[in-house]
Parts: sequence; C-alpha cells; structure tokens
Amino acid sequence: MKEENIQKRMDELITILNQANYDYYVLDYSKITDQEYDKYLRELEELELLHPALVREDSPTKRVGGEVIDAFQKVEHTIPMLSLKDVFNESEILEFDRSIKKAGVHPTYYCELKIDGLSVSLHYEKGILTKAATRGNGVIGEDITHNVKTIKTVPLRLPEKIDIEVRGEIFMSKETLTRINQERARQNLPLLQNPRNAAAGSIRQLDSKVAAKRGLDTFIYHLPNPEDYGLRSHHEAIEFMKQLGFKTNPNNRLVGSIEEVMDYIQEKTELRPTLPYEIDGIVIKVDQIAAQQELGFTARTPKWAIAYKFPAEEVLTKLKDIIFTVGRTGQVTPNAVLEPVIVMGSTISRATLHNEDYVLEKDLMINDIVSIRKAGDVIPEVVEVKKERRTGKEIPFQMIHECPFCGTQLEKKKGQVDYFCLNDKCPARKVEGFIHFISRPAMNIDGFGARIMEDFYNFGFISSIPDIYHLERHREDLIRLEGYGEKSVDNLLEAIEKSKENSVERLIFGLGITHVGSKTAKVLASHFGTLDALMQASIEELTNIPDVGEIIAESLVSYFQKEENQKLIQELKDLGLNMQYLGIQMIADENFQGKSFVLTGTLSTMGRDEAKKIIESRGGKTVESVSKKTSCVIVGENPGSKYEKAKNLQIPIWSEKDFLSKIEN
Repeated sequence: MKEENIQKRMDELITILNQANYDYYVLDYSKITDQEYDKYLRELEELELLHPALVREDSPTKRVGGEVIDAFQKVEHTIPMLSLKDVFNESEILEFDRSIKKAGVHPTYYCELKIDGLSVSLHYEKGILTKAATRGNGVIGEDITHNVKTIKTVPLRLPEKIDIEVRGEIFMSKETLTRINQERARQNLPLLQNPRNAAAGSIRQLDSKVAAKRGLDTFIYHLPNPEDYGLRSHHEAIEFMKQLGFKTNPNNRLVGSIEEVMDYIQEKTELRPTLPYEIDGIVIKVDQIAAQQELGFTARTPKWAIAYKFPAEEVLTKLKDIIFTVGRTGQVTPNAVLEPVIVMGSTISRATLHNEDYVLEKDLMINDIVSIRKAGDVIPEVVEVKKERRTGKEIPFQMIHECPFCGTQLEKKKGQVDYFCLNDKCPARKVEGFIHFISRPAMNIDGFGARIMEDFYNFGFISSIPDIYHLERHREDLIRLEGYGEKSVDNLLEAIEKSKENSVERLIFGLGITHVGSKTAKVLASHFGTLDALMQASIEELTNIPDVGEIIAESLVSYFQKEENQKLIQELKDLGLNMQYLGIQMIADENFQGKSFVLTGTLSTMGRDEAKKIIESRGGKTVESVSKKTSCVIVGENPGSKYEKAKNLQIPIWSEKDFLSKIEN
C-alpha cells in the first residue's frame, strides 16, 4: 500500500475512533459497538507500529479515554487513570503470561470481574471524602463529588483519619435498571439502554437528587500507591481498602498459575447470567507490587494487567464483497467477504450466504453494515443488515448464471434453491473434492491444507485422489517450489503415508459420497466392518441401520455401482490404504443410547478420551458444558463448576464407580 493510502486510512480510523470516544464518554451514546471500536483501534495500532513517522499527535492511541464535558469542573489526576489492554481469546492470555515470565517475573495473578460501569476516583483527606472524579481522558477528569455522595456504598468518612485515593467502578444493577425502566415506561419516557449507559447518565446529572433516585452502586478495586501504605501485593491492597469500609467484589480471586486463571474465566463465564450486575470480561493482574513496578507501563496501559473481553455473540462489520465458490458436488454458493472482526474469540473475514434466496430475503448489499454471529459457536453467519447505517453507496446483489471457474451455464432444478455447475471436469469441483479428502474429519493428513492442495493441483502434481499417494515421485520438484523446503515436504509425505493406516470410516467420508457425513460414515464402518462389505450392501440392508434413511441408502448404492468409483477404491487398496474398521464395535446399551454426557474431574481408572470412546461406542455422546439438555454428568476426583451446575439443575450425576458399573452390566 502506498504511503498516501496508508496515511488516508490512518486518518479515517482516527476520525472514527475520536467520534466514537466523544459519543461514548461525553454523550453516553454509542453509534458503533464495542467490537467495532476494538477492531478499528487494533488496526490503527498495527499501522502506527509499522509506520511510526505517520503517527498523529491526536491519535486515540495516545489517549486513554474520552473528553471532559464543560458542565463539570475539571480534575487533574496526579497518577493517570490508565485503561487496560484488551485480549479476546486464550492464546492472547497465554501470550500475556509468557511475556511476564520472559521479563523474569514469577507471577501470582489476581482475577477480577470486569464490571460494566463507569470508572471513578475517590479522594479522602483525614478520612473525609473531599473529591470524586471520572476517568475522563486519563489525565483530566470531571468532578462528580455531589453525585457520588448520594451512593450509599461510598463511605463519606473512613474509620481512620487517613489521606488516600482509591479507584473503582460505579454501576447500576440489573434489578435497578428494570425498576427504573418500568417507571419510565409508565411515564412514557425513553427507556435507559443498558446498565452502563444508565450509570454514566445518572452520575452526570447536574441535580444530585436525580442521581440519588437511581440507586447506583460501587465496587472498589485499585489503590494507585499501595507502597505508601506498606503493602506488597494487590490482594493485600484489596483487603486494606475493604477494612477501610469500601465495597469490594467477593467474586475476585488470587490464583497461583495461568491454568488457574483459565479455570476462573470458565467458572465466571458460566456464572455470568446469574450475577445481579453486568460484567463484560475478566481483569487479570500480576499480584506482586514489586513485579508490577518492574514490568512498568506502555504509553496507554500497564504491562502487568490485561482485560479479557468476553467473546461477543453478535458483532457488526462491513460486507465488502460477495464472491462465489463451487463445491465438490457442483453447488454454487455466494459468500460474504467481511472486514475482519472478532466473534466468539475468533477472527472472521468470510461467511457463507448459502444461496440466492438467502441473500435476497435478508436484502444484503455490498458495502452494507451487517451483524455476524457464530452458529453453534462454530460457523460464522450473517444475521441481518443494519439498514439504518446505509449511505447510498451500497451495491445490490446479483446472482451469477455461469460457473466462475469453467464458464458452464449453471442449472437450478425445479423446486430447489441452489444453482449447480454440472460439468464433471470443472476444476473447482475437482479441487474441492481433493480438499475434502485430505481434511481433518476425513483422511486427516497433517500439514496438507487447502492452499497446498490448490498449488499442487495447479502445478499438475495432483489430478486424482490416488495421485496424493504418488507425491513421493515428485519430491525433488516439490522441494524446489517457493515456500516449500526439504523438511516440510518430507513431513508432508510422511503424514500422507501414515494416513493409509486410518480406520475405514475416514476413507468412506473422504470419498465425498452425497449425503454421507462423518457420523454416518462411522455408523456404516462399525456395522459392516469392511469397505467391501459396505459396497455389497443392498438398499434394504442399509435402511435397517439406525440413522441411515432411504436417501442415504440410495446414494451409497448408486455411488458403489459406478465403474469409475469401483476403480478408484481398487487403486486405493493397491496403494495400501486400510479398508477395515479399527474402532470399538457399537454396543446397544439403553444406559447410553441417545443420551448426552458431561465429564468433569479426574477419572482414576481411565483417561478422559477413553471414557468418551466408551460412551460413544454405546450410542451416547459427550458434550463440554452442562445444560438442561444434558442427560448425565460423570464426576471424577476434584470436579469443577460443572458438578455444582449439574446439582443446581438437578441433572443425574454418576460417580466413577457408577460409570464402571453401567459399563460392566
């Protein structure tokens, strides 16, 4: 990208972020979501890191928060009120831990619930509250003393005549917000948006009587200068402030390792819906004060603390383009090209749009702002378009009518919604079939991704599935390719050879037989034992198997009757691929059949993977989290929060002894 284009993009980002800061901190109103803000801020930080000469003095990366409104007196923070660096997934948390240890610190961590409210600084002189201020821009805040005095959890006088500043969060409980909105609805007044905005709006009332009626609350979580009071750790500072009469959060916890941090996050994530107040993440701090001082600060954030933000279930981003892909069956699918955005801890830049009807029904246009979520926490999907964000520069969607790869006229069968390229020789169909064959649920060839397959196809090394197992013939040519070295090629060839040992259900799925998914492939392999036996099965034999209907049975028989498919399977046999089922034979067991199980704690007689295989071999399935739909929770030693949740939901609980007894019977 040219320098002028980089500067232009940085200017755009600064304009967006500064306006968002003003809207959020001054007007208590958000035109963009937190996820959009985080995305733009990260992009700007990365550009400034790569192009330091282009950094502007008014960049929001040089600031901590928002603006100071003129209705309140300005207060200068002697010690700046810095914000925390946000992280969004486990890998970023682990990277934080690695950076701490790399600096020579052996940390213990203090974990805190991140309250969704308004930051506040409280100043006491000789034990008397003299001043309360907002964060403002981190250096200059707003004097809100008259309103803070109305908050019952803020002590006006301390038990000791002490000079001290403490910091925390002003918030509004869910129950209070509901009560206020019910009253406002009766008066035909606009409802308050959420607890955070409600708290911010309340604390900025010029008339303290209004604030007093809002039922605000506080949690205190930070002492800016603990060493002045002889304190050596953050948890000691929390206890010190608690003894002085400040309200601290009982859900916070001192932990000894990053593994315990992850356990805390999981536990509090499950607890989140039951809390009486809103939280939007977990704050993780190095507990030792000396270590904090050693680690120091960046311009905006401390290096010894981070804020893990809960994965957003639904976020907004821009639909930059709609492109079309052709699958191994010839089905043509429109796909959304998105501005990258973090959803449920993953960066999403693409999402399927399924078919023409789906796009038209949602009225999607290129350049629209759309909401994205993960269906089942896995597959990203476009939920809806935000029509109120349209600017007139949107481009209407148009379905294509020719294959984008081979130019063949697309066909749409009567009564169906999908278009198909019926050209068996279409390169896109062939490549997708090869990619499916090597994928993790199929032959699971480690290190052999879609991009490598596309390269090998384009270079002429692979034109059929058996060619995958002849790649060693091209070893010297592969090594000479840009981006491929001797070690990586040898590792790939070794992984290809190892895949010959796979249990046959992986091969059945990898063949790409229409309507046969990985679960069905496993059921078929378990029932017939060998691929030869499956190939000889009749429609009647197949439909007698649970989970195999007439459509799947007809598809299987049709596939195995074709001469080219029989020839392919024979070639794979000759190459040495395993044709037998190597897993545990299925056992009909009413204790497990059709039920879902959660494992928690440590089993003394077997590993967790072995326990899962036993459950699955008896017709059950294992899931990771406890819900009302869970059939049973199996408990080992030192069970976690899943055990408590199962008790609260009155879900059947088996001990390890119970589990073994069911298996033996």
